[in-house]
Amino acid sequence: MRMSMRSRALTAITLSSALVLAGCGGDSSDGDTETDAAAEDSSASEEMTGSEEMTGSEDGLSVSGTLNGAGASSQAAAMQGWIAGFQEGNPDVTVNYDPVGSGGGRETFLSGGATFAGSDAYLDADELAASEDRCAGDGGAVDLPHYLSPVAVAFNLPDITTLNMDAATIAGIFAGDIANWNDDAIASTNPDVELPDLAINPVHRSDDSGTTENFTDYLTQAAGDAWGYDVIETWPTEAGGEGAQGTSGVVQAVAAGEGSIGYADASQVGDLGTVAVQVGEEFVEYSPEAAAKILEVSEQATDRPEGDFAFDLTRDTEEAGVYPIVLVSYHIVCKQYESQEEVDLVKAFMEYVQSEEGQQASAESAGSAPISQNLRDQMTPVVESIATAG
Repeated sequence: MRMSMRSRALTAITLSSALVLAGCGGDSSDGDTETDAAAEDSSASEEMTGSEEMTGSEDGLSVSGTLNGAGASSQAAAMQGWIAGFQEGNPDVTVNYDPVGSGGGRETFLSGGATFAGSDAYLDADELAASEDRCAGDGGAVDLPHYLSPVAVAFNLPDITTLNMDAATIAGIFAGDIANWNDDAIASTNPDVELPDLAINPVHRSDDSGTTENFTDYLTQAAGDAWGYDVIETWPTEAGGEGAQGTSGVVQAVAAGEGSIGYADASQVGDLGTVAVQVGEEFVEYSPEAAAKILEVSEQATDRPEGDFAFDLTRDTEEAGVYPIVLVSYHIVCKQYESQEEVDLVKAFMEYVQSEEGQQASAESAGSAPISQNLRDQMTPVVESIATAG
């Protein structure tokens, strides 16, 4: 089941542009140029005002209004960078993003409570069908992979900064089958590390989470029988462990308890120790570069609507240098909206997010891996085609 909608006023991250100050009437350029009533002066003033606004969307004009999004908490740091960069060229736009989690974001979007969603999981078949009712006109919604980041397996052990683990060991820990840090499964791949005789406290997401879906997709593909559950967004209660709300909640819970281990967007794990994951004959530490390689060995999902860019990741790859626990986080948008204002805002923001400048802003604020130029070139016509119905 998807997360039920709830009041988010206190939890929403509101990242807003600086609006043009009210009450400054008479200080515009028009006031300076209207010293006489000559038509040519008025025309020149209009031309000057227009040229001053050419800083935003595809046609060169800035946009204005309020754009509301909701979804993946993994995108929170990136969203700060995106909005800060976007508002420089569009000072009359307010962008609100509620990091309620992927499931809650998709539900909010599909119910009409947000203009776009951020999600670490792409729309499933039922949600695609629901999007045809939510969006205006024909075509429903599409998934745009704008955020690519490693999911770190992070732990809290004194004086230990990294550990080598294979998929079966990671699965055993989170399934509750490996309960102590000096277990042979961990010790065998870390012969030079003095592991403590200490109980393991696995921490998982308590909310409907696309990060959980990506993490359990890795366990399902790579760990074999060691992971006895399916690919899931909601953690199975029978697996045990400690639950925490959102990415920040998991990181805080792991940091608060010695012996704890969890999974979270790597941009937010701070000084916690992290796991190098076995891929083939090597152990690969997370990095934006290693995470980006996953798309090179993966295929786009089949049976998707035109313009959709959902990926099915190959988590069990043995390709050298690939970090396989990766989340590809999407922005979910309608192909058609009711109003021109919605169209202008969505197009301008999404064009910026997937631009080279926008991807650099995300990399700087969240440590994400920039999407490739090839993928950007494929998605650009889709964003440009967003329009009003009719």
